[in-house]
Amino acid sequence: MSATDDLAATDRVATPPAVRGSGLTLAVVLLAVFVVPSSISGTAVALPAIGADLDSGVAGLQWVVNAFNLAFACFTLAWGSIADIIGRARAFAAGAALYLVASVISAVAGNIYLIDAGRALAGIGGAAIFAAGGAILSTIFTGTQRARAFGLFGAVAGIGVALGPSLSGVIVEGLGWRWIFGLHVIVLAVALLGSPAVFRAVGGVRRQASVDFAGAGLFILAMLALMIGIVQGGEWGWTSTAVLGSFAAFVVLLAVFTAVQRRVAHPMLDLSVLRDRRFVGVSLVTVVASFGFVTMLTYLPSYLTTVGGTSTALAGVLMVLLTAGVLVCPLAAGKLVSRGVSPLTLIYVSLACLVAGDAAATVFGPSFSVGVVVLPLLVIGAGMGISTGLVDGQALDAVPAEKAGMAAGVVNTMRLGSEAIAVAVYGALLAAILRSTLTTGLPAFGAADPVRVAGDLATGNLAAAARTAGGGAGVTDFLVRSYDDAFHTILWVLTGICLVLSLVIVALLRKPARVVA
Repeated sequence: MSATDDLAATDRVATPPAVRGSGLTLAVVLLAVFVVPSSISGTAVALPAIGADLDSGVAGLQWVVNAFNLAFACFTLAWGSIADIIGRARAFAAGAALYLVASVISAVAGNIYLIDAGRALAGIGGAAIFAAGGAILSTIFTGTQRARAFGLFGAVAGIGVALGPSLSGVIVEGLGWRWIFGLHVIVLAVALLGSPAVFRAVGGVRRQASVDFAGAGLFILAMLALMIGIVQGGEWGWTSTAVLGSFAAFVVLLAVFTAVQRRVAHPMLDLSVLRDRRFVGVSLVTVVASFGFVTMLTYLPSYLTTVGGTSTALAGVLMVLLTAGVLVCPLAAGKLVSRGVSPLTLIYVSLACLVAGDAAATVFGPSFSVGVVVLPLLVIGAGMGISTGLVDGQALDAVPAEKAGMAAGVVNTMRLGSEAIAVAVYGALLAAILRSTLTTGLPAFGAADPVRVAGDLATGNLAAAARTAGGGAGVTDFLVRSYDDAFHTILWVLTGICLVLSLVIVALLRKPARVVA
């Protein structure tokens, strides 16, 4: 055999068979991944049309969004573990099929309760797509190719978040709200047609183990108790018996879950993963992004229209500035890594952007100019975008390959769970600050129900709040100032949370990672 033949043989050995066809597999995974974040950010746009068409109340409409988030958070970790057992390609295809069926249910639903059920089922399917999809990419890509793949993963997720609202708005106006779910059906059908490529790329390799039903059930119940407490806290009262009972149930169920995981032969969550400082540190980056970016994505439009006096159209344009970094930075970060830049360096940069961007957003005010707010929004978006793809890749690099599905489930559970917590914390702080301020100040204007006024104002409905307050001279200006002061107070709280978490992450990543057996 010649030297050339030796080199060719070496190349054949160095390139695993699973890598062949990776391009088509990547396209299929990204196509399904796009549906999930675009659905999360875009479905809310259709709520008024759904409510008017089905004559639904506020609570039913809220659960169109909450049911999805709740199911996603509850089942993400379970699907990660199941993917390692039944095979990642099977788990991915099952998730896409569940999401497709759920979208059909929502598209043809005749009442709000059926849509809520469909969205809950979609959340279960979305959890499988994200958990198994990330594990598939970590299986078929290595080195710089993995960095590029996860960069695309993050970019597609960012595109979904950014384009979801505008795309849904066009569909609702032109075709009707049912076609939002119809589009999900079409896209996922195409992804399922391409799923044989995923099976060929990753093969049928799986762990020979039984599903940890006890662990899965306990974890789902624990997350259900936590999410109900968070979602309903504002409506039931954070100190109410029901909410405190939900949080207590979460603590008890989580303790029992931990005990069970230590005793079963094949646990859903291998607790040794959580002893790896690098894995925990990188996973916590998603929590910083939730407090620093997701809260702004959720509540900034209300601030811009309520305090800034901007039109809805201008607020939408400004939100594009916030999401621009999510579109551009994941791919840029992937290219920098392929050129030798340390992923941890980029993660530190993303943390700094989130802290600095939230602090800089305090320049917003009733008379702000567009030029003033551009830089803070771009910096916050860059902080989210730089870390979006890197976090998943770095977290999965920290665990053995056979535990990649379970690890992806942990990361996504932390991501979505922290988003729900961050949004709930922001809403609770806004309501509490406004209630305190208006209870003290509104009586001077003759308003009789400051608590109700605070509720209207917290939702961004300035006109309703002014009417409830009596509409006297100076009331609207007082309400605007109160909202502005509350917004700035919360911004400093968010900045502090992001700073403390960032310091914890730096400390974890600077210490040697523990080796997981």
